[in-house]
Amino acid sequence: MPSNTGPSIDTITEGGRVTQVGEGQEAEETSPAVVTLGAPTVGELLAERYELVEHINNDSAGRLVWRGVDVVLRRPVAVVLRYPGGDSATEMLQAAVAASRVIHPNLVGVYDAIDEDDRAYVVREWVDGQSLREMVAADGPLDPARATAIGNAVASALAAVHATDMVHGNIHPGTVMISDDGRVVVADARTDGADSQENDLRAVGGVLYYALTGHWPHGEAPLHGATAGHGRAALPDAVRDSAGGIAAPRQVRAGVPAYLDDLTMDLLDPEIAPPSSDVLSAELSRLDIPADEQFLEQAGPLRFTAEPGEEPSPLAAAGGRKVALGVAGLLAVALVGLFIGINVLGGGDDGGKEPVSQPSSSAPSAGDGGSEPEPPAAARKLNVQDVRIIDPKSKDRAEVRNAEKVIDGDPEEGWETQTYRNNGKFGGLKDGMGIWIDLGAPHTVKSVQATLSSAGAAAELRTGTNGDFPSTSTGDKQLVAAYPTVIGQPFESSDSGTNMIFNAFEPAKKYQYLLFWITELPEKDSGGWKLGVQEITVQGS
Repeated sequence: MPSNTGPSIDTITEGGRVTQVGEGQEAEETSPAVVTLGAPTVGELLAERYELVEHINNDSAGRLVWRGVDVVLRRPVAVVLRYPGGDSATEMLQAAVAASRVIHPNLVGVYDAIDEDDRAYVVREWVDGQSLREMVAADGPLDPARATAIGNAVASALAAVHATDMVHGNIHPGTVMISDDGRVVVADARTDGADSQENDLRAVGGVLYYALTGHWPHGEAPLHGATAGHGRAALPDAVRDSAGGIAAPRQVRAGVPAYLDDLTMDLLDPEIAPPSSDVLSAELSRLDIPADEQFLEQAGPLRFTAEPGEEPSPLAAAGGRKVALGVAGLLAVALVGLFIGINVLGGGDDGGKEPVSQPSSSAPSAGDGGSEPEPPAAARKLNVQDVRIIDPKSKDRAEVRNAEKVIDGDPEEGWETQTYRNNGKFGGLKDGMGIWIDLGAPHTVKSVQATLSSAGAAAELRTGTNGDFPSTSTGDKQLVAAYPTVIGQPFESSDSGTNMIFNAFEPAKKYQYLLFWITELPEKDSGGWKLGVQEITVQGS
């Protein structure tokens, strides 16, 4: 695999416009010292063609980034310039030459690379828009359809890069750019001998995770080349448990489909070999269904590992990789693509027949007579029928009011305890208090997330034994006694500590009543101990 790289373009925003910072280096607060020989000036014409319009920034490696105009083709360009040229610019020019060989609509284009000895420069596509990092920081996590479309574009770009035996080496939310016209492009290729195509594919999982949750799953020690941000713009880390394991996207926010959640977590799992980039691109393309064609049934993800008893995939990649994409999965991709193409082009006459549903992507296992098991229902946000503050030793009933605020969908308002003195164990006055949750009917529960007002609290989620569900008229003492079973330990948000996520539910068991039980309060900056519960969200089916 060659170690030459494509040109590197990172992004910063000035006045809402994406500008481009070269070669993947972090921009410094102050420019490094440079010699004056070969220094560019506004209005200068390079190679009798590229007019320099505006100096945008310098990067930490001494490259100067300019906005320019190609006066021959009358189009804006980015000019990354280094002086002196010669040997000091060899790597930059070789990278540009390598990247110019890969032409793809989801890759930033490279137009020219010139060495004039006293200086060298690379001319590249100028992109107006914003990076994925900036988009999510401004507007919050994306809806699943938009996240899928962006992941599809990134995987498609990588398939083109990998087809030439190159790697990108720097996929992260800062290098995924969305132009003002909606085009998604990947920039800032920066590879060396330590990079690999597998790391590129793991990083696609990170991009999907970030788009769905607003968190970066590779933490402070990301995959090589997949930096978690630049300087003050570093990305927030994923929600993690005490062992460092990350919470799945649908444990962090409601509304993430199970098939997209599974696909993302498979890509991030170091124990599961990822598929090749072209297979991943085909899978994301299959899931990337336009909004006006959402009537097509989602068949779920093509998992990358075979279940026990299944035949190995016929598309096992070279080098021992096994991708669980069987013949039925291939037919699903082909048939869905054909169906969508006919539907868009208007070239088919259905003769009044009902629309054909998308076929399942899972091949029937041997010996089952061709029947397929029914897939589990996708997790969704469950409606909470009733909530109630439980406080067996309360003397002030004002503290048990406003329970409805924890399910009103407004994280700015919630229920809160009184301020206690002496210690966080409710001042030694009681063992705890909590919020009783009624789902209205038994449900399979995947996760419960409690959004808190501040970090430092201790709590647990409880449930009763099967059939032992007290009614709403049961007293607080009896109700707490009837809920002895603790459902695991929560994931705690590592960035703010204000989210608790419980997910140790038994898959075969259904739950209707749950008790979020607080055992210790956080200390306030102004003195005393107090906690607010802003929102409680239950996901299941």
